[in-house]
This record gives sequence, C-alpha cells and structure tokens, in this order.
Amino acid sequence: MVEAQALLSAQGVDAYLEAARFLGKMGRGPDPVLTFLQAWPQVAQTVGEDTLPDVMDAVHSINRSPNGRAIAPFFQSLPAVARRLMAQEPLQRYLALCLHTMQATSGSIHGIHKTYASPAFPIFLAQAPQILQMVTVDGLRKWAEYGVRNYAHHPDQQCAYFDLQSADSRAVLQRERHGTLVADHARALDLYLHALWQDHATLVPFATAWEGSTKLPYFDSFGMRLPDALDARAGISGLDRYRATIGHMAAHRRWSMPIFADNYSPMQRLATECFEDARMDQLTLRRYPGMRRVLQALHPTPMEGACNSQTHSCFRHRLATLSRALLCPTHDYADATLAAFSARFHTALAYSESSTIEMAALALAYVAKTRQQSDQLPTTYFEDTEVDYRDDNRHLWRFHELSDDEDYFDAQRTSAPAQELQSLPPRHYDEWDYTSQTYRPDWVSVYEGLHPTGSAALIDQLLAKHGALAKQLARMLDLLKPHHRVRLRHQEDGSELDLDIAVQAVIDFKAGCQPDPRITQSHRSDGRSIAVTLLLDLSESLNTPVPGSQQTVLQLSQEAVALLAWAVEQLGDPFAIAGFHSNTRHDVRYQHIKGFGEHWDDGVKARLAAMQAGYSTRMGAAMRHSAHTLAAQTTDKKLLLVLTDGQPSDVDVHDAQWLIEDARQATLELSGQGIFSYCINLDRDADAYVGRIFGHHHTVIDQIDQLPEKLPQLFMALTR
Repeated sequence: MVEAQALLSAQGVDAYLEAARFLGKMGRGPDPVLTFLQAWPQVAQTVGEDTLPDVMDAVHSINRSPNGRAIAPFFQSLPAVARRLMAQEPLQRYLALCLHTMQATSGSIHGIHKTYASPAFPIFLAQAPQILQMVTVDGLRKWAEYGVRNYAHHPDQQCAYFDLQSADSRAVLQRERHGTLVADHARALDLYLHALWQDHATLVPFATAWEGSTKLPYFDSFGMRLPDALDARAGISGLDRYRATIGHMAAHRRWSMPIFADNYSPMQRLATECFEDARMDQLTLRRYPGMRRVLQALHPTPMEGACNSQTHSCFRHRLATLSRALLCPTHDYADATLAAFSARFHTALAYSESSTIEMAALALAYVAKTRQQSDQLPTTYFEDTEVDYRDDNRHLWRFHELSDDEDYFDAQRTSAPAQELQSLPPRHYDEWDYTSQTYRPDWVSVYEGLHPTGSAALIDQLLAKHGALAKQLARMLDLLKPHHRVRLRHQEDGSELDLDIAVQAVIDFKAGCQPDPRITQSHRSDGRSIAVTLLLDLSESLNTPVPGSQQTVLQLSQEAVALLAWAVEQLGDPFAIAGFHSNTRHDVRYQHIKGFGEHWDDGVKARLAAMQAGYSTRMGAAMRHSAHTLAAQTTDKKLLLVLTDGQPSDVDVHDAQWLIEDARQATLELSGQGIFSYCINLDRDADAYVGRIFGHHHTVIDQIDQLPEKLPQLFMALTR
C-alpha cells in the first residue's frame, strides 16, 4: 500500500483496491490477489493507470475459462512485459494475444465441445517477458501462432514449443528476431576474417535467447562460435560488433599460446585472461588503428569505487577497471596501483609483441599486490564488468589431469561424421510440414564441399569398357549439336575484327570524332541453350549388389554418369554433377563432383572415381540447394536430373510420407524458379511414390544393368 500510494493517484488507488476485492471474491485462493497487489503499481507506473480496465477484462475472460489457475502467472509476468512494451496500445495487443493463445491451446475432450485447461498457456505467460526482449508483439504473435497451429493435437509437444525446448520453436523465434543475424552476414564476415587476418574458420552461431545458453563467444577446433543475433549498441552496428569479436578471436589464434592452469588459482586465471585480452586489443590496434573507436565504445567503463567491498567481492570490478585503463590511455582513474601496472603493461608491449607467459607473470604480481579479504565474499559485483566482444578464453588453458590413464594424453581423438569440420558454413533450408501445410523454418542444415578424389584412371577404364556404346552415342550427338551460328557484332572483346566497324572507327578518328571502341565480333551457336545439374543419391542403399551381377548399384551409377558426362562434354552444354546424402536434418552433405565452369578432365574423373555411398536420402533439401547454382546459369532452359534408387527417407523421420511431401514441395518451388526437374529411379517399387513427387516427369529403370546405356539416351531425349 505504501508503494501504491506513492505511485498511483487517489482514483488509481481506489480502482486498485476495487480490483483486488474482485480478485478476492473469485474463489481462486490468495495467489491472484497477492500477485496483483505486488505487480500493479509497477505496471501502472510504466503504462498508465488507464490500462487497468483492459487488464481486468482479460482476467475476467481467463476466470470464465478452465484456465483460472493461470491468473497468478499472468500477473507475475505483467510487470516485465509492461517495462518492455512501455505504452498502452502495445499492452492491449499483448492482452488480446494472451486470450487468443489461451483459447487456441485449450482442447476438446473426445470431440465434445467442453474444453480443458491449456497446459501450454502458463508456460507462454512465463516465457513472454523473455521473448519480448528479442521480438515485437507482432513477432510474439507469429511465434505463438506457429505453436498453436502445428501442435494443436499434441499437448506435450506444444508445451515444449512454448518452453523454447524444441528446435522449431527456436527457429521461428530466430526468424522473428530483430538485430543483425550472423546467418545473414556469414559470407561477409568470412571474407573479413580471410582478408584482414589471413585466417579461416567456420562461423557457427549459437543461441543466446534462452536460459542456460552460453552468452560469450568462443572458438575451438570446429570453428568460431558467435551469438546468433546482435543489436546495435553504443553507436556500433551489429555487423561491426561481429567484426570486433571475430578480430579479437583471430588475434588470440595468432598471438596467444595455451598454458597449464593447474598451478593457478581462479583469481590468478581471471587476471591472466584480463591482461592477455588487453594484449590482444593492443596488438589489434597496432595493426588496425581504426578499430579503437569500436573497441572503446563496446568496452564498459566501470566507475571507480562503485563496488562496496563490505558487501561484495570487488575483484571482477577491479579487473574491468584495469582493462578499461589498459585500452584507453586517457582514462580518469586515480588509483596508483592501477597506474603502475598499466605502465608495466605498456612497457612490455613497447618494443615487441610480448607473450602469454609474460602476461601471466604480470597477472600474478597484480593479484598479489591488490588482493583483499573481501574478495572471498560469495556475492560478486558484476555491473559493467563483462566485455562482450571478447571470447571466454577457454583456449588459453590446458590441464595436466585430464585422466588417470597416462596413455590418454597421446590418444587420437576422432569425431563422429556429424561433428567433422566443414569447409563452409551450413546453409539452412525450410522443410515442408504436410500435416499443417506450413514450412518449418531453417529446419535442415546443408553442408557443401568438394568431393574427395580418387584415381582418374578408373573412369578411363569404364569408358573404354563401353567403347562401342560411346561410338553409338557419338553419332546421336552429331544430330543434337547446334549447327546454326549467329554473328554478334559491336563487341569490345570479340574473337575477330569486324572490318566495316573498324574502317568507320578509323574514319571517325581521322575526322576528330570519338571512334566507336566496339570494333570486334564473335559468334555463338544458335538453337540450344540449356544448363543441367545431375544430382546423385549417394545413400547407403547404393551399396546393394545388382541382381545377377557382381557389381553394385553404385558402380553401375559411376559408369552411367561417366558416359553421360562425356556425352554432354561433346555437346558443350553447361553441366554440373553433385552427390548428396544425409544423417538427420542437422547434417545433409552436398558434395560437388563437377562444376559448371569445369571441363570433363582428370580432376572431375578423380572425384567421380571416389564416389562412396552412406547414410540416408533427404532429397528435398538437396534439390533446394542445387537450385542455387543452377538458377544462376544464363541459359534459356535449366534441367535438374535426379538419379536415385529409393524414396526420400532419413533416420530422424518416422513418417514415411513426410519427406516424400517435402520433395514434392521442393519440385514445385524449383518449377516456380524456372527449373525443370526430372527423376530417374532405379527402384522397382517407385511407382508408389515417384509420381507424387515428380508427376509425369520421371522414368523407372527396372533393369539396373541397363543404366549406362539408358541414362545418356534419356538425357538426349529430354534435351533434344
């Protein structure tokens, strides 16, 4: 009441007490009354007393539903929501969203219209303040609607969604987030790292939006881990904040060395990290002085004496103050010890790059000089002590006692295939959910890379084996080759001189006029303009032996692809080959065997010879990824030729229809981009699903041993 009388008007206090009386008469126990009495003065101070009728109308609606127990959680989250929204109109939209979510997540019992309480609604209320820190009310609405729509009949999964425990919940929230996303600037940041630091690392975003997630960037053998989204702060854009973070980690990778941590106390380790981080900043500024504005703006400025050593441990505050002084020589700190160690630090860096060992020795001296009894207090002062563009320094420390087994030190550590370091950051694709007729955003991660190489001589042997077939194909190719040539005049960089234009240019020059520089000409073939990508299914089933033969399906596929590539090379069509397989939605591998800019040479043959089969077939993601390079071709027609031996499947999908419908949706998407998709299927039972995916644009080859002959002929029929 003291707080209410201080914050509310006289009329506001009367309305406050009247609302509390109503809550007490509802029969819901003391919790709604107490939470309202505690919460409302803060809410009214933020968004105004006039919002009380809207809030109480929402409470009336909740009370009339089976969700009466959600009234207390509603009031508990309301102050934090109000502080974020700060106005009456956004709060009204939030209240309407709460009621809509409550009604939509309350289900019927065995088809009867009677409804039961929503288990997800209290979870939604508890998470709303945290989510509104990242998105607008409209973003919260879209996030909630996705959970309502896709998990209407799965209460447990719906609860996990609203509790931010499911992957698609985080993906939808990520899509609605404001700020700068690392996924949108991965290529620019990778180029920045390569150009300015001559370094390369996979940039891997990690989520910072939910409890328990790490907050500081770090790097390890798998790449640089960066926050998934950063807002502009202190006049520094999100992209520049990423650059500062990447530059700091690149400096560590270049100039820091790990040291053993066993003989250091936690305080000594913190001090060592402080001096080493400051050394990285100084070496960075020595190399790129223009970074000073960014680093000084992002580094907090702790107030001298702000920490009370009687109640808090002030060690982190002293280190943050020292770090600020080391970065900014024009600081205003008057502490003599700080000035002395700052001078020692700059002296160590005056004529050399110094070293991690020297910084550790300086840190030990600093701890011995400044240590206080209050540093052992359990309550630590954290305000203005976190420098968020710096990593967590896990790379600085090594430990002797990793295991009791001494052989463990020299053990070779191997990673599972899904953990292997990729050469490029993953590209994320939506996946079609046919049950709700919506996309699951950023659901699939596709890693692309260059296929390993083998022996090109193996492919030459396969071509020699089919020499008679190659001669037959050559006669067919002559009929397909375009013979009509069109002259292209007025070219600045043509293949030969255009005499008429050249003579006119000389006349203009003699007359004192500006001559036309386009005095050359070239020719192009007319009547055939098509680009083709052959997408190979490299799943485990290709290792199956062909009935009645000693060869596997994979070996026959190699022969067929080799003949097709040779044939297309004779035609001169832009042609690319890629293979794919998957090990859950998190690890779809897309491997380039031949690029559009490559000729059919030993390099391509070596990659084709090394083809191996394994894992599963997530076809839709691979088709979407192949469209990126195919759609970029300037030809009139574009063909995606898919060679597979079975239906789409993966180990993390238990609904057989799921990936079939996703592949069908991918085919429709490619058609909208002007890409014609055609499937060559080696599965005798393919009629049950291939028509659903590709319509009439497919061929089923029952006799797999005829594949080397059928594939080139089919290609020529499609592109005639």
